[in-house]
Amino acid sequence: MKIFYWSPFFTNIATISAVIKSANSLKLYSNKKIDVSLIDAIGEWDKYSSKIDKNIEIIKLNNFNLIKFLPKNNYIKSRISYIIIFLINFFKLLKIINNKKPDYFIIHLITSLPISLSYFFNNKTKLVLRISGYPKINFFRKYFWKFFSKKIYAITCPTENTKKLLIENNIFDKEKVFVLKDPVIDMKEFVNKKNEILDYKNLSNKEFILGIGRLTKQKNFELLINSFKSVVKNYKNLKLVLIGTGENEEKLKLLVSELNIKDDVYFTGYQENVYKFLKKAKIFVLSSLWEDPGFVLIEAIISNTTVLASNCPNGPKEVLGDDKFLFKNNNLDSLNKSILELLQQDKETKKKNSLFLKKRVKDFTKLNHYKKLVEIIK
Repeated sequence: MKIFYWSPFFTNIATISAVIKSANSLKLYSNKKIDVSLIDAIGEWDKYSSKIDKNIEIIKLNNFNLIKFLPKNNYIKSRISYIIIFLINFFKLLKIINNKKPDYFIIHLITSLPISLSYFFNNKTKLVLRISGYPKINFFRKYFWKFFSKKIYAITCPTENTKKLLIENNIFDKEKVFVLKDPVIDMKEFVNKKNEILDYKNLSNKEFILGIGRLTKQKNFELLINSFKSVVKNYKNLKLVLIGTGENEEKLKLLVSELNIKDDVYFTGYQENVYKFLKKAKIFVLSSLWEDPGFVLIEAIISNTTVLASNCPNGPKEVLGDDKFLFKNNNLDSLNKSILELLQQDKETKKKNSLFLKKRVKDFTKLNHYKKLVEIIK
């Protein structure tokens, strides 16, 4: 069996790890009986080669690294980049698919290109659409998916709620839609990374609340910063650490300055190892306006970190399974109240909650992902 992956990206997002772990799981657990390839559209996989199984072929559509020149860091620029990627790779991708004839073509990001090409694919290749995050069902997307739905072999999504959303919108035949949980948990990686010393600006000696994610509207870090301004009045030595980069970085830093908490808030930028931060954090807060389900939420749970998430659509509530770990989406008073309660929580309650949540995320492993994926495509 031959399987290709398509997932062009130009910023640091969780989907990168999901694709790598998914592809690696196919090589690892199939005893190399499945041939796996990653399509490289713009040079996006160059710096990740050490993380990709050496038996996975990386097929480059272009001989130059386009990713360095693409406009990025805001909505309009990213849409321009999508158009560039679409136009440059249209015929190149079609040629690769028809020449190499993979059995399955799994697509994660910028899916409009392979879906548009699907009418011209050889009859052997089956298209698997991966819904990587909470989908906004606008008119264009709904019409586009519905128009090409017969050419899509299977649709996978990370949560039951997203599956339900797709079925309720009557876009795809319900028999084609499957829940496929992301391969977030890699215990070998976790053990290696959590034992690294946290050496960032002496944070190992400080107590802090932690937020992780792209500094974008979706992650709603404005709410977390405003909440911290209230919380720190009662906990003078507490700090706020925000890991990530994005188009709202300067806006968030300006807010921190206006609230006069600049000395208590740390913007670390992108961090390769978040586990060493999670291990030391008092609370991890997922303040997002929408998530499905939130990679870092699962990473926080396996790190024994106290977690708190917004009850946003679609994934956090499904993962956490109990309202006591949730606050009202985009509600400052609810977030303030929840953080203060968690800061006063005793060790026995924390331990009990940690055990409960670990049971909730046990399916987010590479092995379980592999089993379900093979079940879907076979």
